[in-house]
Amino acid sequence: MKPLCFVLMPFGTKSNKHGLEIDFNYIYNDYIKVAIEESGLEPIRADEELMGGVIHKPMIERLILCDYAIADLTTLNPNVFYELGLRHAIKEHTTIPVYSFDSPPPFDLTMQRITPYKLDENARIVNLTETINNLKKSIEVCKGKGVQDSPVFQLIENWEVTHNLSHTKTDVFREIAEYDNDIKDKLFEARNQGKAEVLAIYESMKPIEGKSIGVIIDLYLSLRAVKAYQEMSDLYDDLEKPVQGSRLLKEQYCFALNRLGKSAKAEKGLIEIINKYGSNPETNGILGRIYKDQYQKFLEDGNVTLSNSYLQKAISTYKDGFDSDWRDAYPGINLITLLRLAGQTELLKEYLPVVEFSAKQRIKKPDYWDLATLAEISIIKGDVVNAEYHLSEAYTYIPDKELWMLETTLNNFEILKESFEDSQVKEDINKLVSKFKLMVT
Repeated sequence: MKPLCFVLMPFGTKSNKHGLEIDFNYIYNDYIKVAIEESGLEPIRADEELMGGVIHKPMIERLILCDYAIADLTTLNPNVFYELGLRHAIKEHTTIPVYSFDSPPPFDLTMQRITPYKLDENARIVNLTETINNLKKSIEVCKGKGVQDSPVFQLIENWEVTHNLSHTKTDVFREIAEYDNDIKDKLFEARNQGKAEVLAIYESMKPIEGKSIGVIIDLYLSLRAVKAYQEMSDLYDDLEKPVQGSRLLKEQYCFALNRLGKSAKAEKGLIEIINKYGSNPETNGILGRIYKDQYQKFLEDGNVTLSNSYLQKAISTYKDGFDSDWRDAYPGINLITLLRLAGQTELLKEYLPVVEFSAKQRIKKPDYWDLATLAEISIIKGDVVNAEYHLSEAYTYIPDKELWMLETTLNNFEILKESFEDSQVKEDINKLVSKFKLMVT
């Protein structure tokens, strides 16, 4: 049975003090996880950020019970430092801090043995193989008896911590950790197989109470991938209150509510998130979608007054989301799409190049939405040929068969079509949409 190694680090993309955007999922998967596994350990990554920073029972258990821990101090993330402090207070050794060269640790940790890694201008690890080997060497040092790496144990004479934990407790914890990894692997496979397979795993996991937040997040996003919106709603209702407070889960719950036709309840929940945390590309993107749906509904019903009202609300919401972080082009592309429909040409001229620049910067590490954004910008410009080129490439990046992404883009194309007076452009957009709809079905 492999010893467990708990990894404390940021999630997603974060900027260091020089403004370099670092993809910490890449740092984990290509560097830290590899070194851990090649050292004969089993990696477990912290998931407290998915709880919005809430310190919860599984995280405390992992800090105490994992045989080893690695903490990435790059970007000086406060959650990571808090967890590292807890670990140093309760573990005499087997804790390894790492950091990137351009983000030195604060003064209090400069005397600690810290394993560095160097990033290039694209935030990729320099000399990856050598860097992995350096971390493996640090792990081997930790395996040695009598090696103290906790400043608490080093500086306070006769400091002792008695955990009073039975073998039963640690064995159960280990079983849970192995279960989590197994479920995540199964969900990954199920998403590629279809809705029935994901729902089968969902049923096998009941009751949900007590499951780790990382597994719940994975299950939730798997249900979204197969359009199991009612199950997303049911799952959220079954979660414990602290888990329901996760910003990510509440956002996705509101997304599901809107898809179930409960737009008023979804709107209320999203506004609560914005009031608590401020505008955000993801939250505002989902709320903007609600207003955009209402705009289309009232437009189809012939209610011009209400359709215009929701059009303006959608524009304002997407604008706030994009203004909060111009690196995320998703609310930006929806903003310029609706600005074209509203005939607000001056604001469109202001934001279109900014959104285009944002998307072009992001496609250095391409994903579906960034390429789809370039396709939609091409449509806004009336360039259907370029739109098809970008959308064809975007299709290859749709994760786990989440074809709802393509449906969303094609829906935007059809909305934009009505803003053109040129009949040939309209016809070309119709042909493009019809071609890609065959991929959805």
